[in-house]
Amino acid sequence: MIFRQLFDPTSSTYTYLLGDGGEAVLIDPVYEQVPRDLALVHELGLTLLATLDTHVHADHVTGAWRLRQRCGSRIAASAASGAAEADTPLQHGDRIPFGARYLTVRATPGHTSGCLTYVLDDESMAFTGDSLLIRGCGRTDFQQGSPQQLFASVHEQILSLPGACLLYPAHDYRGITVTSVAEERRYNPRLGGDVDVGDFTGHMNNLHLPHPKLIAVAVPANLRCGKPEGDAPTDTPDWAPLTLRFSGVWEIEPMALLERLDQVQIVDVREAPEFIDRLGHLHGATLVPLSELTGRMDEFDRDQPIVAVCRSGVRSAQASVLLTKAGFTKVANLAGGMLRWKIEGYPADSDPA
Repeated sequence: MIFRQLFDPTSSTYTYLLGDGGEAVLIDPVYEQVPRDLALVHELGLTLLATLDTHVHADHVTGAWRLRQRCGSRIAASAASGAAEADTPLQHGDRIPFGARYLTVRATPGHTSGCLTYVLDDESMAFTGDSLLIRGCGRTDFQQGSPQQLFASVHEQILSLPGACLLYPAHDYRGITVTSVAEERRYNPRLGGDVDVGDFTGHMNNLHLPHPKLIAVAVPANLRCGKPEGDAPTDTPDWAPLTLRFSGVWEIEPMALLERLDQVQIVDVREAPEFIDRLGHLHGATLVPLSELTGRMDEFDRDQPIVAVCRSGVRSAQASVLLTKAGFTKVANLAGGMLRWKIEGYPADSDPA
């Protein structure tokens, strides 16, 4: 069996690829990482049968819909989640085959009402989503969460697996990649050892955590299985390696831009004092504050690649949208803006020209 653990640094999400007999499934794909995932599937000579989300995520948008558009994979999600666009609504006890192997679906609600855990046929591996994290668990204070329900789910459906069963969560914020049932039974401070449901409930009800920053975007989008509202770009640009954000904006990484500085137009949409501040500006950049951009677009060639830049990537993302609407066909936003460019040590000019 082929097994790969992939990582999205923006949301600290793990995506899992399992393959056998030329067939594969992806667990918890991330919208922006679809090109990476497809490239790996193709390189390994696999056909992607289905994407499986462990729950309706609040911190990133699933790549399920985008993968279906690109390669025809089916979308499988919890029936209890009510997610539209799902081809296969999953129930407790369902089996998901790939090659000669299969995953068994276990309902593990509590973090959200539609949480699922996927268990490999020989019970050597399980993919727990946010129901059980490494030495932790998902929060229970929104999306129909319930500490009592999560406690029961984890003990009855996950920690009841063989002690040697490896557990792979949807996230880890410290870079730890895997745990085991035996470890979590003993060392999980929330759910292991002698902790009972009263201890767990008291702890979870007093976390007082802020809501995820992307919750207002991610939850509605994930209830559509990652399908954007309105028209979504479908063709991948070939003039540079770009990443499509869920907002519809294409982004270019600093290294990729550095390699192409003499091949693209650069429009810096900050204000004039920022252009020569400590961050400096890209060599050859044209300063056009965002407020002036609409009236100065004729200064640029609509058929040549153009990259928008600002301090952090927020204003330049809006500039990218404006440029695209105005008919520019090759537009990208510099990921992370000049802040990231400077942090990564790339050269910048500081003179007014």
